[in-house]
Amino acid sequence: MHEVSITQEVVATIAERLGDRRVTVVRLEIGKLSGVVADAVRFCFDLVAEGTTVAGARLEIAEPPGRVLCRDCAGEYEADSLIVLCPACGSAYAEVLSGNELRIRSVEVSVPCAEPAAAPRTR
Repeated sequence: MHEVSITQEVVATIAERLGDRRVTVVRLEIGKLSGVVADAVRFCFDLVAEGTTVAGARLEIAEPPGRVLCRDCAGEYEADSLIVLCPACGSAYAEVLSGNELRIRSVEVSVPCAEPAAAPRTR
């Protein structure tokens, strides 16, 4: 299951870039044609994040569908699996236009509370 190593890389990248700031939300985009199973990433995220500044963060995953262009009949269609047979002509000669994304869309971090102002000194 390569999703474990992908999830490890996502967590490591976030932790490296944000240093010791506590991460509260991680938003990923995993296209339906990326070859990555979003449910598998969800399954292993908490385990992989354990012991890092990403531990306890909420994971949100957008799963955009694939858009494909048939190179034989020039038709465009939506695909949600890696088998991209044109529904119009049956051709597999296709170009993936979108849906193969795998990226970190955004990350939210907690803001440290401001320290209370020191009480004025009296003599």
